[in-house]
This record gives sequence, structure tokens and C-alpha cells, in this order.
Amino acid sequence: MKNILWASLLAASAAVTAGCHCGEAAATTGAPQTVHAQVVESRQQEIPVNLRSTGTVHSRETAVISAQVMGRIQQILVREGDSVRAGQALVTLDDAALRSQVVQAQSGVKAAEHAQATAQSNAALATSTLDRYKQLESQKSVSPQEMDEVSRRAEAAAARLDEVRAQAEVARAQESGARTMLGYAHLVSPFAGVVTARMVDPGTMAAPGAALLHVDQAAALQLQVAIDESAIGAIHKGMKVQVALDAGAKASGAASSLAGTVAEIVPVADPSSHSFLVKIDLPSSNQTRAGMYGTAEFANGVRQAILIPRAVVVVRGSLSCVYVLDVQGIAQLRNITLGEAQGTLVEVLSGISAGEKLVDAPADHDLAGKRIEAKTGVNP
Repeated sequence: MKNILWASLLAASAAVTAGCHCGEAAATTGAPQTVHAQVVESRQQEIPVNLRSTGTVHSRETAVISAQVMGRIQQILVREGDSVRAGQALVTLDDAALRSQVVQAQSGVKAAEHAQATAQSNAALATSTLDRYKQLESQKSVSPQEMDEVSRRAEAAAARLDEVRAQAEVARAQESGARTMLGYAHLVSPFAGVVTARMVDPGTMAAPGAALLHVDQAAALQLQVAIDESAIGAIHKGMKVQVALDAGAKASGAASSLAGTVAEIVPVADPSSHSFLVKIDLPSSNQTRAGMYGTAEFANGVRQAILIPRAVVVVRGSLSCVYVLDVQGIAQLRNITLGEAQGTLVEVLSGISAGEKLVDAPADHDLAGKRIEAKTGVNP
């Protein structure tokens, strides 16, 4: 019984072995299918090295409108997005107390001016009396004591006049100060521009220095970006920069790509990020708005890279692949790692080397294992 079982197993093993050899022989003897396709070569060439940084569009000048005196807000005359002219009223504070101070200062000025007029009259009288006594003294008609008394009265009148004049100057200065403080209750725009932020509403108590509004000047805009300290040496004032605005700019009709110029490099680095703030002037455009996001590209030399046409790349799941031809012209599907696009070309970081032949525009065809008969190709 055991002999029969062993004989059966040997026979089955021999049949399986024979079947495998037959399949290999068939695969070896069968010629691969030939497919006509366009073939291109990967090439190594120099590409520009760009330093990219993303930032926000700002007005060249921005004013933070804040109160200089404590007071309750009566009116806010603008909203975000409103255009304003230089000197236009923006915010009104409750000025009742300030008006009272002005009235009080005006009363002080009147009192001081009245006192000055009285002192001036007394001084004039004392001076004229002294002149008459001097004439009498020359005629030996007054005693020395009388002459001394008249002289002392004239000196006292002159001193009193100087005192009330000084008091009148103080009163007028107080009135001017009170009027200035009253003016602080009416906040105006320092220049023509656009209101970009409103932080308070009527009824709020305004504190000195607390921001109430932001106004951006109606002038050329700037893109402000942060550049790492390791790359700041490649950037200089006056450098031309390519600026790409975000999708929001495209939606509003603004040009998506602008030619900017480096206007300023803040000389002190941010200690927390070790980066420098770079301000880029943008060309005038009615569609570009403060607050938009943009990306600046700074030219930073060249480097060698392997480039292939975008059309040769096929996507399999999450992988990027190309059909590479071996020495027999057989296509093999190979995974690659892509870098940045360069127009109609794309950089390959790994997976192929320069000079390899690739199937151009394979679309969704499965060409793996097939012989490719090359048509005339256009090299990148």
C-alpha cells in the first residue's frame, strides 16, 4: 500500500514539473507584441534655482487710527472697504467735557486780558507821574522822599504789568491746549486711502492708543515675505522678482503673475524665526488688493537636473511612472519621483538617468513587456 502511494506522488510531481517546463518554454519561444509609439529621451540640463516665499500684500503705508483722549465713541462714519480722502472725518468722540474745558479756558483768557489792560493803564499812569516828578525835581520843587515814592510806584506798576502779561500768555496757551484736546475728539484720515479694518462700534469707550480703524494709503502695494537668514545674501534691493498671486486674486480678475521689485530689506532679523522681512513693490493694478496672499520667486543661480516631457508620465494609483525601453526596445514600467515643473517639462529626482529612452504619451495603454518600434520623437 505504501509503495502504491509513493508511486502516485512521484507521478503527480513529475506531471507538475513537466507542466512548468512546458510553460517556460512557451513563454521563451513566444515573441513580444510590437507596438508603434513615439520615443523621447531624458536629458540633463541646467535649470534656474528659485527661492520661494509666501507672504501677504500690504499697502506701502498703513495708518492705525486711535484716540489720543479718553472718551465714548459717538459716531463711526466709515466701514471696511470705504475709500476716504485726506482729512475726512472717521470717528467722533463725546466732546462735552472737552468743550467745557475750552469755555473755561476762554474765560481765563478774558480775565487775564482784562487784568493786563488794567495793569497797562496803571503802569502808564505811574510812568507819566514819574516823568512829571522828574521835571519838578530838576526845579527843586519836590523832596527826595517824594521822588523815591513815585519811582517805587512806577517800578511796581511795570512789574505788575509784566506779571499779568505772563498770566495772559499762560491763559492763551491753556485755551490753545483745550482747543487742541477738543480737536482730538474728531479723528480724521491722514491720507487718501481705504479703510481695511474697523475694531469698534459706537458706544465703546475709546482709550488713548487703542486701535479703532486701519487705513491703507491709496498708493502702490507691496508683497511682504520672510526670507531665512541662510538665503538673505542672494537678495538685494532693486532685484526683479516674479510674484504669483493666489486663487483669490484670479477670481477677482487681478493678474496672477506680476513683475515685482525688491524695495526694502529690513536689516534686523526676527529673533524667533531667524528670518528677514523683504518688501516687494508691485505694479499698479485696480484689481490687486491689500490682504491677498502671494508667492515671490527670487532667482538664485542654476543647477543640473534631469528633465522629461510631462506627457511621458503615467499615474498608477498614487505613483508616477514612465515606460522605459531596455536595450532590446522592450518597455518596462518604472516608478519615478518627480520634482518641479519646468514649462512643458518636469524634473525627475529619482528613477531614471539622463539618456534613457521613454515612451511618449502612452495614455492608458499597458505597454509593459511589449516591443516598442519608435516613431520620430521630439526630445525635451
